[in-house]
Amino acid sequence: MQVRDILTHKGREVATVSKERTVSDGLRLLRERGVGALVVTGPTPPLVGIFSERDVVRALALDGAGALDAPIADLMSTSVTTCTEATTVDSLMAMMTDQRIRHVPVVDDGVLVGMISIGDVVKCRVDELEHEKRELLDYVSAR
Repeated sequence: MQVRDILTHKGREVATVSKERTVSDGLRLLRERGVGALVVTGPTPPLVGIFSERDVVRALALDGAGALDAPIADLMSTSVTTCTEATTVDSLMAMMTDQRIRHVPVVDDGVLVGMISIGDVVKCRVDELEHEKRELLDYVSAR
């Protein structure tokens, strides 16, 4: 199975935010969109960073409520791991585990085409296991 298969089922919409917006604005977008991370856009496509709930927690622990007024650019992660639609789910799962990341933007030919979360990967794997279970039960019961 490939990332493209996950995107076909979940959709390709990506929540984005400008790096000039405040952390408070970013938090509002996270809540409104019901996501754990936003792709940060800037002058260089397709993205300049990623802004996650984890970034906010770390900033609040360091700077307190004052962190809410900072620009997202001050908190975002600029080293962003991406994948393509052709990336296998197994290799994506290994990448996310090895790098301890929860969100991976999907970029093809320099264009942002989706976002995969660890929840999407887990759902995909559970669906695969359920399918295998049904096939095995059908096979065993046909004997």
